[in-house]
Amino acid sequence: MNEANKNNNSKGNIVVVDDSPINLRLIVDMFKTKGYEVRPVPSGKLALTAIQNFPPDLILLDIMMPEMDGYEVCKQLKADSRTKDIPIIFVSALDAVLDKVKAFEMGGVDYVSKPIQEKELFARVETHLQIRRLQQNLEEKNNKLAKAFQQLKQAQSQLVQSEKMAALGQLVAGISHEINTPLGAIRSSVENLADFLGKDIEPQLNFWQTIDSKQQPYFLELLRYSPFQGLSSREKRQLKRKLRNSLETANIEQSDRIADTLVDLGISEQELSSVLPLFKQPDGLNILDKAYQFFTLRKSTQTIQTATERAAKIVFALKSYARYDFGTEKMEGDLIHGIETILTLYHNQIKKGVEVIKNYQEIPPILCYPDELTQVWTNLIHNALQAMNYEGTLQIDVEPKNDIIDVKITDSGQGIPSNVLPRIFEPFFTTKIAGEGSGLGLDIVKRIIEKHDGQISVDSLPGQTTFTVSIPMITQENTDSNSQIKQLQISQ
Repeated sequence: MNEANKNNNSKGNIVVVDDSPINLRLIVDMFKTKGYEVRPVPSGKLALTAIQNFPPDLILLDIMMPEMDGYEVCKQLKADSRTKDIPIIFVSALDAVLDKVKAFEMGGVDYVSKPIQEKELFARVETHLQIRRLQQNLEEKNNKLAKAFQQLKQAQSQLVQSEKMAALGQLVAGISHEINTPLGAIRSSVENLADFLGKDIEPQLNFWQTIDSKQQPYFLELLRYSPFQGLSSREKRQLKRKLRNSLETANIEQSDRIADTLVDLGISEQELSSVLPLFKQPDGLNILDKAYQFFTLRKSTQTIQTATERAAKIVFALKSYARYDFGTEKMEGDLIHGIETILTLYHNQIKKGVEVIKNYQEIPPILCYPDELTQVWTNLIHNALQAMNYEGTLQIDVEPKNDIIDVKITDSGQGIPSNVLPRIFEPFFTTKIAGEGSGLGLDIVKRIIEKHDGQISVDSLPGQTTFTVSIPMITQENTDSNSQIKQLQISQ
């Protein structure tokens, strides 16, 4: 939503375009009382200037106006990159089908006939404002993803000819897959929403006008349930069979189709009785189909929400990883958070055949170089995955011991040969084939740990190799206390 044109308490910023002062006043007052910001504009030409200078969240546009009608206003707004995405709802006394078709062809998202029904207009406006919010949220997520990818690309260019390039190359492939998954779900769901609000809007209007008051409770009852969670395909087939048998016993036609839809809607055998009378009515099947359409709309919205949360998690991990910076001053860092960031980025490689066991004990934030420790966890986890050929068990233990924090990373790979073990921390020593590593990875890890006044060791047997990183548990609180003691000694 356009934050520049919306105060903290406003539901949205709306521009109303109508050459009738009475209509303008009526609509403006109607929406202001509901908490919207509303700008009235009495002509099409003035509307173009007002909207281009201060784009609103939504436009209510009359068609029949002198000099420039609503169709032309809409056409020019859709041709302008600054205003093309603003939803436009036509509000007009023209009620012919061709007028409505032309309105949608010009780029309108909805059409409301005069005289205005207040509840209907509010419902339409809020629906399209919500869809606009979802679209803007999606655009924001996509921009963040693009920015994160750009940051990652810059990080790659700085690490050319280094050990990290080998790990990063595989990492990018996994991240691309992980991001494409939620983006694909979002794209599919948005297409469903667009179809519903584009091709299906007129049938929905007709449906609401013709539905019998006695049938409305059944329609709402069908939408009351939630999809079954955790049911296997076999259990769903069994439920469908039971529903179909009950429907056939009640002499309901097309029982197989109805049972299939009821299972999707989340209606059990015990709950069938609440909607069974509907299917004995002539228009019962049509009402079931309409209920399923609305169910699909709700499901698409939930899918967008879930997918954006997943994408946001990946973006956050990417930002943490791409913000690589060798600082000169220690700062507070969360070791477990750093490890989890790397596990998130390697999720695609891990999920295929690696079981991750986490034994985390509670530890406080410590003074460290967080971004350099991220490099440590990257190398050690990447090496562990490679040692197992991405199949096996990865165990990570984090435990405090007196004033030391031990981080142990154990893999179930074939182990490190005894003649190689003493040399693994030597610069440029590697057992990997050409192109997979420069032999600097563990040397870099060792240097970073020593910079933290810590130690790194390794124990290896076939089926169990453990790297142990030991780092002093220096906290901000301890540092402040020591500083106060020194100041007290000096003053004495």
